[in-house]
Amino acid sequence: MRGSDERTESLFSYVSCEARMPKDHPLRPIRAIVDEALKLLSPQFEPLYATTGRPSIAPEKLLRALLLQAFYSVRSERQLMEQLDYNLLFRWFVGLSMDAPVWDVSVFTKNRERLLSGDIAVQFLTALLAQPRVKALLSDDHFSVDGTLIEAWASLKSFRPKDADPGQGGAGPSGPDQTPVAGGRNREVNFHGEKRSNETHASTTDPQARLLRKGKGKEAKLCFMGHLLMENRHGLVVQARLTLATGTAERAAAVAMVGAREGRHRITLGGDKNYDTKDFVAEMRALKVTPHVAQNTSGRRSAIDGRTTRHPGYGLSQQIRKRIEEAFGWIKTVAPLRKTRHRGRERVGWQFTLTAAAYNLIRLPKLLGAAR
Repeated sequence: MRGSDERTESLFSYVSCEARMPKDHPLRPIRAIVDEALKLLSPQFEPLYATTGRPSIAPEKLLRALLLQAFYSVRSERQLMEQLDYNLLFRWFVGLSMDAPVWDVSVFTKNRERLLSGDIAVQFLTALLAQPRVKALLSDDHFSVDGTLIEAWASLKSFRPKDADPGQGGAGPSGPDQTPVAGGRNREVNFHGEKRSNETHASTTDPQARLLRKGKGKEAKLCFMGHLLMENRHGLVVQARLTLATGTAERAAAVAMVGAREGRHRITLGGDKNYDTKDFVAEMRALKVTPHVAQNTSGRRSAIDGRTTRHPGYGLSQQIRKRIEEAFGWIKTVAPLRKTRHRGRERVGWQFTLTAAAYNLIRLPKLLGAAR
């Protein structure tokens, strides 16, 4: 007998979000790891909030929601609030009941700024790695480092002379006229014959973004530079930083990240040819680091000689260091952070660090299960 197509909407529901989630859902072990890390961060949350007034969004719920944004490629916080309104899986992970009201996106954004001032993203990554069962997975002796470009939320048309009159379409008194061809907000500008550099030009949308190209024959983009330090045993990210995009940013960030590590015993550090410079190798050896960087012999002499390359560990480091591209690939495609949604180095750096922590969370359940 065919059933009738009648809508039977109940006035009350007695089934919780917890009961609706499958016992073997991949987010269950991830939430357990996240909750343990957030419990360690609870003392750091207290100074960020006033002791009186109306209660705001719980920082634990806010961070869980931002992690979901990275896990499920949610392109904006406005869309994230929409998903939280009707997606039971999202409500369960964040900790909202079936009929709890969802926050306004402006309220959510304002509360996120509070966590930004407390540098919570770095502390969350640290708390995640400090858990005993996670710490047992990490290598203390062998690491890899690399950097990538994060495209800024700014158009090349906003890259104008620093001494330009804002009302003249970006034309500066010392440079050629950038004559507007068409009116409106997104008007066309003729840059033909103009030499643009970070010394003379800056973006009016995001002044901290820098014009840089990845290599010869590549187009120049307004961007920041993200850096990761990876341990070589399981390829987990142990540090993440974001800097201004310059030709020396990768090496400077590597020195800073290695210098900030716990302990002072000798370690190895894998890297690509960009790290093969005399100054960088000398700085690494001063920090008790054996630089396992790829040799750059293109018309020059490598700073790495046979004292390093003769050991089997050098070849192994060169093989494993390429796994750091997996982290960059996930961050830029799945998260997605190929082009940031925020402006300013501080906000973009906070997002980059939290996304690196999200990458670790995606991989940890399988690694912890295999380690039992």
